[in-house]
Amino acid sequence: MALLPCDIPVDKHGRELKSHDTAFPIGCYLDNLTVDAVPWHWHNELEAVIIAEGSCTFFVDSEKYILKKGDGIFVNSNFLHTVLDNDCINCQLHSITFHPRLVGGSLDSVFWQKYLQPLLTDPSFRCIFLSQRIAWQKEALEVIEAAWQSVVFEPSGYEFRVRSFLSHLIWLSVSHRPVVQSVPSEKSLRDGERIKIMLQYIHDHYAEEINTCQIAGSAMISASECLRCFRSTIGITPIKYVKQYRIQQAAKLLATTTQKIISIGTLCGFQEMSYFARSFKAQMGCLPTEYRKRMSSKS
Repeated sequence: MALLPCDIPVDKHGRELKSHDTAFPIGCYLDNLTVDAVPWHWHNELEAVIIAEGSCTFFVDSEKYILKKGDGIFVNSNFLHTVLDNDCINCQLHSITFHPRLVGGSLDSVFWQKYLQPLLTDPSFRCIFLSQRIAWQKEALEVIEAAWQSVVFEPSGYEFRVRSFLSHLIWLSVSHRPVVQSVPSEKSLRDGERIKIMLQYIHDHYAEEINTCQIAGSAMISASECLRCFRSTIGITPIKYVKQYRIQQAAKLLATTTQKIISIGTLCGFQEMSYFARSFKAQMGCLPTEYRKRMSSKS
């Protein structure tokens, strides 16, 4: 199975639309965060990630994790998440998304009933941070990487190997879940659903002039409630997120197209080029022209 491109189309609620083979429901990615920005999104699949190079900040709902080379994370189904490059130089991820049925089989199987169902329906289980310093987590990282390599290179019988590796990952995750966990409040869960809608509105309209009232209106809440929801869930204001997302999209165009920089700024919602340049440097650490040169030298 070839590596899939790291583009994440989503529907109006922010659910990822990328579908995987129904006979072997798994996707395998090599993500370069310097080029491929990852918007906030969610999907029905489970996701396992290992940092191959560099470092990044991984967000799952309101939780934040700093991941360095060799670290990883295992994200539960249907939780909002994103990842940001920490050094703007060369952060690469090995990631796998797979449908729970690949491991669990039918809904009446012992694998589904005893292991998958409790994991998928546990609102307190957003994700597990995986470190090489903890024995069982190091083991989990090894099986994730083994599964990723098997999907990429397709040795004989790789489908059996991948299912076995991911089954072991599920077992490690279930058997090491804390006995006592904090369950998100109804308010937190409601905020999560609202933020999915508002983020997708931003993703659809970032090239336009948009304000907090318009973003709030997409989820049918007040501007003040919108501000509270953004701050409590992802830690920034909606307008700051708009600017961050615009810069992410501009960086992608700078790295992958030959369009003029002024055109890219306009396409990404910046009407003044001096403001675009300042904002880009503040977030990416260099001016748009310098960023394009840096990306060209790597290709």
